[in-house]
Amino acid sequence: MENSHSGTVKRLALWSIPLSLGVMGLKLVAWWVTGSVALLSDGMESSVNVVAAIVAFAAISYAAKPADTTHPFGHHKAEYLSAVLEGVLIVVAALLIVKEALPAVFAPTAMEAPVLGLAINFLAGAINALWAYVLIRAGRRYRSPALSADGQHILSDVVTSAGVLVGLVLAIVTGYAVLDPLLAVLVALNILYQGWKVIAHSVDGLMDHAVEPSEAEAIQAAIAANGTGSLGVHDLKTRRAGSATFVDFHLVVPAAMPVGKAHEICDRLEEAIVAVQPGAQIAIHVEPETEKAHGIKVRIERIPR
Repeated sequence: MENSHSGTVKRLALWSIPLSLGVMGLKLVAWWVTGSVALLSDGMESSVNVVAAIVAFAAISYAAKPADTTHPFGHHKAEYLSAVLEGVLIVVAALLIVKEALPAVFAPTAMEAPVLGLAINFLAGAINALWAYVLIRAGRRYRSPALSADGQHILSDVVTSAGVLVGLVLAIVTGYAVLDPLLAVLVALNILYQGWKVIAHSVDGLMDHAVEPSEAEAIQAAIAANGTGSLGVHDLKTRRAGSATFVDFHLVVPAAMPVGKAHEICDRLEEAIVAVQPGAQIAIHVEPETEKAHGIKVRIERIPR
């Protein structure tokens, strides 16, 4: 049974599909009425958004599956694979734009019905800007790499549209039709950079990156304040896999402490960590004080007598 967060993420990913189709349609109409190579390039970039939205929805749906015997830690990393693919698609879109724009640099042509085409493209860009904001904000809130990547991808499309509009206005005002394909090339270079950032971030996530420093500090503070009865914590490790957070550490207790008492401390620590890191999956190894400590250590706060 999926939780409310994963359900919200899936709904947002699903809505991206018809929205991206609608935006692509508007941009292709803008190209059709103007004949602008820059608007054609912008529409081609949006066609990649459609594929990316479908891939993101499939990855998010798969990542939401519960753990099973072959994937005991869950399927969370599927979102990173989707984000990597989106980054690759962004790069491909940029290369396709360059392919279409370069010939037009040497043989520029004047646009037809430029005002109508620009108005249609502006509407498509405005829709994209709003949706990119929604996806990026939701991606951060629900720690969804796929949603964040999809939002960043759409944001790069917004930058494309803005650049194209500026370039076409300049081409109309100055009469230099060559500005149309030249700006398309410049925008493609920016898209290449955005695609590289998405790929780099996603690959880093696949490498079991630790939580952010502020989150690590909150986890350590929760352990320090709620580990009363134990002698300390060491070898504290964290990792992020999609929307899931894993916390692992060794809890040192007096050698004579009963198992039941040590278990109570573990329960208290787990509740405290989940309070600052909702949904965290925690593994605690209890050991006697005679064991040698290593790794990251946390001192337990003492209650004054």
